[in-house]
Amino acid sequence: MSGLAPSLPLIRNSADGFANIKNFNQLIKQNLKMLLLTNPGERVMDPNYGVGMRQFLFENFDQTVYARIDSKIREQASVYMRGLTINDIGFNTVNIDQGQLGIRISYSYTGLNIRNILEFTISGL
Repeated sequence: MSGLAPSLPLIRNSADGFANIKNFNQLIKQNLKMLLLTNPGERVMDPNYGVGMRQFLFENFDQTVYARIDSKIREQASVYMRGLTINDIGFNTVNIDQGQLGIRISYSYTGLNIRNILEFTISGL
């Protein structure tokens, strides 16, 4: 059975060759995560694509830095993920001294009645 897109990271699957995303909820979540982790200039033919979350890991965190990250995420999502509404962005800085930043994004997608949360930790190591 085919899917909407390959699931990342690529994993071999006997049924499809590679594991595939088979619903829009998972596809939107994966696309949002890729948007956050891609560095600007890294995507071929579109140098403006990406938030580049790892570039923020070693900042001196204060409200100004959180506001810059929040603004960058919302800006990129409005350009590259039309229909996505970001409801809330939260940060977990418990392990920031070890080069880790946790992020939690609550979002919804217009027209598909999808509401979900993307939560993961970025590590500089």
